[in-house]
Amino acid sequence: MSMKAIVKSVISGDSLVLRGRPGPQGQLPKERILHLADVSSPRLGNASREDEPWAYEAREFLRALTVGKEIAFTSSHQLPPGEGDVPRDLGNGEVNGVDITNELLLNGWAKVKEFKRDPTEDDLRRKGLESEAKSAGRGQWNPHGPKARQVVHNMPLDSQGFINEWKGKQLDAIVESVRDGTTLRVRLLMPEGEHQFVNITLTGARSPRAASKQGETSEPWADEAKYFTESRLLQRAVKVQLLSLPTATAIPFQTNSSTAPAPASIFIGIVLHPAGNIAEFLLGAGLAHFVEWHSGMLAPYGGSESLRNADRAAKQKRLCLHANAATPSAIGRSLSETPNGAARLFEGTVVRVWSGDQISIATKDGKERRIQLSSTRGPKLSDSKQAYYAQEAREFLRKKLIGKHVKVHVDFIRPREGEYDERESATIRFGNQNVNIAEQLIEKGLASVVRHRRDDEDRSPDYDKLMAAEQTAAAEGRGIHSGKEQPAPRPPLNLSEASSRAAQFLNGFKRLGRIPAVVDYVAAGSRFKIFLPKDNQVLTLVLGGIRAPRTARNVSEKSEPYGSEAAEFATRRYMQRDVEIEIETIDKSGGFIGALYFNKNENAAVTLVSEGLATVHAFSADPLPWAKQLYDAEEEAKKARRNIWSDYDETAAKEAEAEPEEDYSARKPEYIDVIISDVRAKSGFSFSVQILNTEGIASLAQLMRDFSTHHKVTASPPGFVPKAGDLVSAKFSDGAWYRAKIRRASPIKREAEVTFIDYGNQDTIGFTNIRPLDPKFRTLPGQAHDARLSFVKLVGEDSEYRQEAVDRFRQLCDGRKLVANVDHKEGSTLHLRLIDPADPATAEDPLASINVDLVREGLASVDRKGCKYISSYPHVVKKFQEAVSGAKRDRYGMFEFGDVEEDDE
Repeated sequence: MSMKAIVKSVISGDSLVLRGRPGPQGQLPKERILHLADVSSPRLGNASREDEPWAYEAREFLRALTVGKEIAFTSSHQLPPGEGDVPRDLGNGEVNGVDITNELLLNGWAKVKEFKRDPTEDDLRRKGLESEAKSAGRGQWNPHGPKARQVVHNMPLDSQGFINEWKGKQLDAIVESVRDGTTLRVRLLMPEGEHQFVNITLTGARSPRAASKQGETSEPWADEAKYFTESRLLQRAVKVQLLSLPTATAIPFQTNSSTAPAPASIFIGIVLHPAGNIAEFLLGAGLAHFVEWHSGMLAPYGGSESLRNADRAAKQKRLCLHANAATPSAIGRSLSETPNGAARLFEGTVVRVWSGDQISIATKDGKERRIQLSSTRGPKLSDSKQAYYAQEAREFLRKKLIGKHVKVHVDFIRPREGEYDERESATIRFGNQNVNIAEQLIEKGLASVVRHRRDDEDRSPDYDKLMAAEQTAAAEGRGIHSGKEQPAPRPPLNLSEASSRAAQFLNGFKRLGRIPAVVDYVAAGSRFKIFLPKDNQVLTLVLGGIRAPRTARNVSEKSEPYGSEAAEFATRRYMQRDVEIEIETIDKSGGFIGALYFNKNENAAVTLVSEGLATVHAFSADPLPWAKQLYDAEEEAKKARRNIWSDYDETAAKEAEAEPEEDYSARKPEYIDVIISDVRAKSGFSFSVQILNTEGIASLAQLMRDFSTHHKVTASPPGFVPKAGDLVSAKFSDGAWYRAKIRRASPIKREAEVTFIDYGNQDTIGFTNIRPLDPKFRTLPGQAHDARLSFVKLVGEDSEYRQEAVDRFRQLCDGRKLVANVDHKEGSTLHLRLIDPADPATAEDPLASINVDLVREGLASVDRKGCKYISSYPHVVKKFQEAVSGAKRDRYGMFEFGDVEEDDE
């Protein structure tokens, strides 16, 4: 009687494995083996013996003819059961009306067995088919013999080398056996003709384990998963992409072993059927779980998201493995708010980096939120093996993010666990490209990806990208995946531990000038803990020249008014920023007193005073070069009534000071002959002049002759230490002695900053070149007068035309006797309109001046703010307006690219 079945696989050219159809309740079909009667075909080899000649070709012919198709077969004799009590039959079969035995004989892939009985008509017909195949040289009767090929049944000895050579490349293959739903044994048809057997586990999916021997019990749904894969892939032609070894998951802080790794027993890869990726179908049927740590391998080739979606769909439908799974929690959460009511999407500025995976962000409304990077785990500083990379990760985040504007999406709230508080976990993006900082951190090998539980939906939306970044870092041996044991960083040397230690470093710091540093901590508005990365040192820095309100150091203390605000402002602005410090002196507790510069030009002391969060300490501020900036900043804060000055009464203060009001009316013309003796282009623009044709200048010439003679015969008294404000004799760089006034003196450095009172220039002179000024040289007043240009100001110091403007001023003035009109006096400073008598234009135009020339050349602008008397000179203002119009028209100087004049209105 004829029976029907499906051909599951082909053992050799004369033997097939058949299976029935699934039962009505989804029962798995039973199997049996059919050996074709009266014919024989070459046997395939195994690890212990080689293939017989033509065995592979015969098997391939029968495989292509029958596998996956329905067969009608008859059993002429039942054989003893095979392994696993699988029934065996001797018989014949047809596929699509084609007799399998006859087709094999006709194509030369089988031979008729010798009969021990009288041949029947069927026997004779088969002999005839065999003779026809011989005559035509078909199949194994081919006179040229089989194609030589090497068949390797064992896994490659150099597993890593094999993966490195073929990783990601599509290889033709045949699935030879299925161990369970996601574990296959395939025959790789290598490009050079070699056949390499390998075991493969599917990337991104893992099915339950099926029993492999009698007596074992399969895990739930394992047999169904195995059948699912067998029915679709067994002995089918597929494409295989090998991706990794099973141990390729990134395990941080593993040291490199000197012994060669043992050959792998399995590879991880993708198996592609013409209908698609079998892993996706398994996941969609609920017969496998998604393997998270494979995401990184899949990322370069795509498909991870489709696998995840298939898995998610099966969970929602509660298919097979997910029949008793909890409903995914994801999705009843608010899209706009976190469970604690805070915004889920927000933007802010990074104000602090706590560790390699935690930062604090200040939102636009001033609140500070501490954020954990989603699905990211940074190295632990407390673990000596991880400490080096923990510091590297923190520094990486600091350099990338501190002070930067970021976009934040809170993905989930991590609940409180043990000693860990509840924490918002978020994806943080920055820059124009919206880069995920966690992805960069992981790709650098400075953090690892958290392996979430299979049913845990709380994870980064970029989880696959994070896994891919980790795979890249592990493959290239970066950071925590390098296998190198890095010693824990040495604790920095605290220079402020004692005053005696601080004193040892003071002179060295003063010689260095500005020193690159990082603000490690803000203790109060004007007190900082500073880290010097170059020398691995820390010190306490106190800002000189100001006093910030005191901040409470513990709960028992009370802050002074605005103390907390000053500390918070300094923290937000300077915490963990790259800065420069300049040391002046030390205090009795070992703190260094000096200046802190942010972004090169911002003096922190001036900024705090300007914000009304500190006041000027006159005694310490007056000797400082930036004293005027401090006083100006304080005046600005008072007028704006900022913070400390919120109750400031300007009228009452002015009455208390009882200062006479300054006269801004126009002065009568007062022409004097002058020569420019010094030009100062830093911190604004000013110069010094000597007034010619006066008794003072005539007397100065005689004084300098006597001065020179005096110093040839007079020596400096031993141990002389000048003080600020002293009049002295100082030796200039030209070797001559001049009268000078001490601006600041440093007994430690044994040098002083001086101003030469007869010429106006300044310099730093060593004590060895400074002597007390003899009383006979004190009677003549200093002949240098501080001055500035009236009505105008040169282009700012940040302008590309600044140097050109200064050079042009020098060119017009240096070494020339000029005529100056005093338009205004501001204390001892003269506001001058400079006139060159050698310029023909001055004879024709009484308003012509060097001031006008600089404006006409686009190198200066009208100073309406700084020259409050300007409205008293309307005829002069008109002249300057004409000069401005001409400069704009001709595109001179600052107007080269259009109208960029500052608006001083």
